[in-house]
Amino acid sequence: MQDPTPRIPGDDHARRRHAPATLRNREPIARVLREQLPVSGKVLEVASGSGEHCAFFAGLFPGLVWQPTDPDPDALGSIAGWCAGLANVLPPLALDATAADWPVAAADAVLCINMAHISPWQATLGLVTGAGRLLADGAPLILYGPWRRAGVQTAPSNEAFDASLKARDPRWGLRRVEDLDAAAGARGFARTRLIEMPANNVVLVYRRARSVSR
Repeated sequence: MQDPTPRIPGDDHARRRHAPATLRNREPIARVLREQLPVSGKVLEVASGSGEHCAFFAGLFPGLVWQPTDPDPDALGSIAGWCAGLANVLPPLALDATAADWPVAAADAVLCINMAHISPWQATLGLVTGAGRLLADGAPLILYGPWRRAGVQTAPSNEAFDASLKARDPRWGLRRVEDLDAAAGARGFARTRLIEMPANNVVLVYRRARSVSR
């Protein structure tokens, strides 16, 4: 798959961060997004990090408008650097997933990659709560990352990763899919897909349940 991200010299290029895992996982994630995202509309990406995913996906899905966000000012600069010149990417916004008010009023999909395990659990609960305010019935909330599952042995590499995360911050660590299912269900979402991904990751897709009122 050809990389559609433009190479822009100068200040924009200097602000770019690089997350090595992005190059390994962006194409598998993109294949899932082709099946789960709407053809048109706005995709809100929560915790965009370096901005590399947003820039790559924006090039692959020109019919969608992408709204990248992150709570970290340095990350916002990197996102702006990677997405400079992409007509279907809006300027990055500061967004704390735990906040009661988000700087976005509505979206047709919410995407979050590799946030749940490197943030307090309250951030994931805030993600689902915020998505519930923005998404219409049937619209997707899509999460990617490593997760624990009942009855499925966690890979040794993920166990080691979990230990290293908790050593850095005891509030971090791999989460259980069942806990997210319960939290999502309490907020009007139902899980519609669990998709196995390379390197012991999964994609979880939740959609607003049409029978649940807001």
